[in-house]
Amino acid sequence: MKNFKEIDDQYVAHSYARFPVLIQSGKGVYVYDDEGKKYIDFTSGIGVNSLGYQYEAWVQAVREQAGTIAHTSNLFYNEPMLELAEKLVTRAGMKKVFFGNSGAEANEAIIKAARKYANDHYHGRRTEICTLNNSFHGRTMETLSATGQEVFHQDFFPMPTGFQYADPNLEDVKAKTNEHTAAILLEMIQGEGGVVPLDPKFVQDVADLCKENDWLLMVDEVQTGIGRCGTFFAYEQFGIQPDLVSSAKGLGGGLPIGAALIGEKCEDVFQPGDHGSTFGGNPIVCAGANVVIDTLTPAFLDEVKEKGDYLKSELSKLPHVVQVDGLGMMLGVQFDEMKGIDVVNACLKKGALFLTAKDRLRLLPPLVMTKAEIDEGLNILKDVLSHWEEA
Repeated sequence: MKNFKEIDDQYVAHSYARFPVLIQSGKGVYVYDDEGKKYIDFTSGIGVNSLGYQYEAWVQAVREQAGTIAHTSNLFYNEPMLELAEKLVTRAGMKKVFFGNSGAEANEAIIKAARKYANDHYHGRRTEICTLNNSFHGRTMETLSATGQEVFHQDFFPMPTGFQYADPNLEDVKAKTNEHTAAILLEMIQGEGGVVPLDPKFVQDVADLCKENDWLLMVDEVQTGIGRCGTFFAYEQFGIQPDLVSSAKGLGGGLPIGAALIGEKCEDVFQPGDHGSTFGGNPIVCAGANVVIDTLTPAFLDEVKEKGDYLKSELSKLPHVVQVDGLGMMLGVQFDEMKGIDVVNACLKKGALFLTAKDRLRLLPPLVMTKAEIDEGLNILKDVLSHWEEA
């Protein structure tokens, strides 16, 4: 399609600054454009294609389910959804799950669960949720309001109320919480904020604070979860057990899904009519997600952690790299001079896809990427950085 940019410009809302590439197919950790050019992919669709492209078991499960029944609505049961619910709840050590279609929907669900718990137990006295500055929780009006970055709020006022924003230290969290607080919402790694991990001591202190005050501890695992950081959920590496957890992205393996996991304290908070999602628990999507969950064995997760450590170590050796942050296969790279977007554009020309997070380079490769494939992509990145002054 030679005029794809013109068609997009004429017919699609201008809410994305796209790269000038029309991706037509993918295999393993590679994608191919409309001219047949091959790219090694360190983006996995912003963390969605966790098993890469054309993962055989995933394709088979999705294809078989599509040939059986595509949609039923939540007025009826469907088997893939029930299987996925049991697997997710069991793996997470939670009690219930609500299915939606995206990370924003998953965050909306846990926000609603927190507010209903507060109203059920404190009858309108607890109305605020504390989130962190530099956080990101979604693009709906409510999750945008929960996001602790003013740049995302501009032009959309008036914003929904009921959120306080604290810096990631215990003193400021205590200053921004009070008798009106219902919950605290955290990302273990602030992905859109620049791939910035929270300090484990701070996370544990916040968890203790929540227990002391009967505040709900909420964790946004939309980007960090489902094996991305080397454990099923990133919070497992921080020694906490949240009351509410949001998940999405990598869970579907390429299809849209969101999951709000609900712990014991809130397991009965939703009653019929309290919340809903027409496509939530869709059989085709859940069939694919079941394959993703089944693939994330302890051995597989150990490999993700090992490959992530290797990737982090090798990145730190590259020219112009001053800092590498993150866990597992979710990493952010800070350069001494150049911006992440300039590096992304240079690598794109040479056949490697990377992401940005603020001024950093962000890496979210498929979890199935091998060390040899990691080296292939790093060699392109090294070439770009080594010849930066010549560019």
